[in-house]
Amino acid sequence: MPAVSRADTSVIGRWWWSVDRVTLLALGVLIGIGYVLALAAMPGISTHITDPHTMAMIKQIVFLGTGGLLMLAMSMLSLRQVKLAALGLGVLFFLLTGFTLLHGVEVDGAHRWISLPGFTLQPSEFLRPAFIIVSGWLIAESRRTPGFPGKRAALGVFLLTALLLKMQPDIGMTALFTLVVFAQFYLDGLEMKWVTVATVIIVVAAVCAFLFIPHVHTRVMLFMHPTKTTAYQALTALSAFGNGGMFGLGPGEGEVKHFLPDARADFVFAVAGEEFGLFFCGFIILVFAAIVVRAMIRLLDEPNLFVLLAAGGLIIGFGLQAFVNMASSLSLIPTKGMTLPFISYGGSSVLAISMQMGFLLALTRKRHQSDLG
Repeated sequence: MPAVSRADTSVIGRWWWSVDRVTLLALGVLIGIGYVLALAAMPGISTHITDPHTMAMIKQIVFLGTGGLLMLAMSMLSLRQVKLAALGLGVLFFLLTGFTLLHGVEVDGAHRWISLPGFTLQPSEFLRPAFIIVSGWLIAESRRTPGFPGKRAALGVFLLTALLLKMQPDIGMTALFTLVVFAQFYLDGLEMKWVTVATVIIVVAAVCAFLFIPHVHTRVMLFMHPTKTTAYQALTALSAFGNGGMFGLGPGEGEVKHFLPDARADFVFAVAGEEFGLFFCGFIILVFAAIVVRAMIRLLDEPNLFVLLAAGGLIIGFGLQAFVNMASSLSLIPTKGMTLPFISYGGSSVLAISMQMGFLLALTRKRHQSDLG
């Protein structure tokens, strides 16, 4: 790819010289880390192809490869194509998320998944990036077209989506949606009085969730008063970092994956800490931080409000998701079933975050003034 000439006017040529190659490289590194941990996080892997752990490992590798190709394809879209794709995908996955309430697979009392041959699909994962772009589009259009009720429409779409997620229930995803929308309105120049009102509403909602939603109350109390029996997963994950030390026990030598049912998903960062050590975990954090900071710097001089709001929302959601997963593994916050982008096991997670970052790469490409989207 580096040999592509600047004079090349093909789709690939124009894409290569306009895409943010630093972010693209960092995302490729995350996919590579995901591949390594797909091998490391599978306990008792058999060499036999029909072994369940082997099949899970193969599935994850296929998802990572497919996700990488999906991300590249999405990154080639124009601004207009990004808007249309987000709108179409948003409608589709909103309906599918609603479908989970009627015919979804129940796991731990929640209906978030649709059963398909060979795997399960979590529509809300795909709804997130589409919703963020549509929300940014509506807010930006309210400034571009006088009289267009874009901000009210964005707020209405958010409330409908939040209600749908609450009914599943998926409190973590609801909270993520809320913070991203709040950030988009803030980037649009939300007055301080409304910032204060929104902050009070978010705090009150958090307190109500603690008081009236049993599993939220339980997780917060376990975080505040952990014991070996009641906070087993969090304490086991935390001990894995101590076992790994600075350099880790070595690939495949960790023990935490044998005891934690969510080792390859929610607590994959603990697996990384035990088998590869502190320096490797620090490297993972630096890669995530580099992607977030790079995107933010690239948006500082962005003249297109839609790009600023949509790309800003996408990268804030990406950063928050990574923070929640890693902070949960380190017992810095209450445990929350949120995946680590590109690294945790799960087809829906990998493909959805690939789509999200493909949208981000498309939005942050260098464009001529004539490309108004």
